[in-house]
Amino acid sequence: MRWTLATAILLLALNASDARAEKQYGPGVTDTEIRIGNTNPYSGNASAYGQNGRAEAAYYRFINDQGGVNGRKIVFLSLDDGYSPPKTVELTRQLVERDQVFAVAAPLGTAPNIAIQKYLNQKKVPTLFIGSGASRWDDAEHFPWSMGFNPSYHVEGYLYARHILANVKEPKIAILRQNDDVGEDYLNGVLEGLGAENKKLIAEIATYEVTDPTVDSQMLQLKRTEANVFINITTPKFAAQAIKKAGEIGWKPAHYLVNIGASIGAVMKPAGVENSQGIITADYKMDPTDPRLADDPEYKTWKAWFDAYLPNANPAEAANVVGWAEGWLVVEALRRCGDELTRENVMRQAASLKNFRIPMLMKGLLINTGPKDFAPMKSLQFERFVGEHWEPFGELMTYEKKQ
Repeated sequence: MRWTLATAILLLALNASDARAEKQYGPGVTDTEIRIGNTNPYSGNASAYGQNGRAEAAYYRFINDQGGVNGRKIVFLSLDDGYSPPKTVELTRQLVERDQVFAVAAPLGTAPNIAIQKYLNQKKVPTLFIGSGASRWDDAEHFPWSMGFNPSYHVEGYLYARHILANVKEPKIAILRQNDDVGEDYLNGVLEGLGAENKKLIAEIATYEVTDPTVDSQMLQLKRTEANVFINITTPKFAAQAIKKAGEIGWKPAHYLVNIGASIGAVMKPAGVENSQGIITADYKMDPTDPRLADDPEYKTWKAWFDAYLPNANPAEAANVVGWAEGWLVVEALRRCGDELTRENVMRQAASLKNFRIPMLMKGLLINTGPKDFAPMKSLQFERFVGEHWEPFGELMTYEKKQ
């Protein structure tokens, strides 16, 4: 009996050890593939952002050609939501319930992601590196399955305000903003940066809807204030319109353009490079058209990938760097999972990145996350548009959240 009991205990221990060594998979994962979902506006007023999804898909093709992630190929299911939140909800439910994706990666847009955030958290589906800088993605307590990607819009707005106060004599500020959570996040950052004592410096705030055909009337309204500072809180289509209209009406304030609208290919050139001179932005990624990067090892790595996997794309579109960086970060989180590809583990890995570097982000910018820190990027670099390129100036800036 003693022998039988000892043998049984030994067998139980061995079985437990074997179980720990076994592969652990969540939905959408097999020995050969990992199914990842995504929504992007490939059509509609925000279609310029569709290139984010194309670049991300190209990065996964590159990874698959190298053998995949720990031997598993990424199956990337990216659907067109037209930047319409109801459509985003419909397609996300399809990805989760019909297509059984393991995770949703870099879905684009603030309003579309707000519409699906509660659903994905209730279903405990990881939403990795959301394509938006809304402050709400950094809320591990209430939304433990949602992690952002972009630096916070609030932080960016704050930094513009501080730069204006330090560099513009007697500023009188006009603001154009999208009438949604994106515009509100940026505006709140500007207000914090100005401080209560300087809010009177804002002469006027004009808003637009994402469905509006143009912002021409808003630009005329703002010019009438005779403001010497213009904060341009717009997405690509409207950013190009605002820059072009400012040139047409001869309004030349100090111009601050948010980085989500600062694409050379989708905004600055369509608006006219002559109208774009001197515009300031704060960004987290390098400009791949900057000739000074020609010998940079990170640029060479990116360019080799771009030429091979996006041969027909416009290298001046900022989205080609964004999609690359998003894909790089998703792959890193998956790689760290090893054979424990569960939804819980991929969130743990995404929330344990320390001083991680992605090529083509601004020099010195590192990715850092933690169990209560879901904001991967916290630094931005000021740039000025000169000629046909963005030229960085000053130091990399990091905003420390006030407790």
